[in-house]
Amino acid sequence: VREVANLSLVSSACDVVSAAYASTKESHPYLRSVCDAAEMGVQSVTEATASCVQPVLATLEPHVTAASEYASKGLDKLGEKLLLLPKPVEQILSDTKEMLSSRVAGVKEAVSS
Repeated sequence: VREVANLSLVSSACDVVSAAYASTKESHPYLRSVCDAAEMGVQSVTEATASCVQPVLATLEPHVTAASEYASKGLDKLGEKLLLLPKPVEQILSDTKEMLSSRVAGVKEAVSS
């Protein structure tokens, strides 16, 4: 999970969503109170779940470690094939805009000639 979260694409997407969430909370007072209540609920559930799950995780730790190593290798292979993963969202959008502009310019040139 940590490796996935550290990917530039995932990290920058989370930053974009977080900024939008914070902006929405700040702009709309009624939504802010609903969001604050939801955040407190999620935090309470997370804390309760963590204390219950801890003994199970301790028992399953060798299996979790093996699964983590396997997932890490799979993520590395995926990163080699999907060149978007190491790029932040902003760069992907910029590259896409450039590609579309280039293609549209090519189409315009072909049509005019």
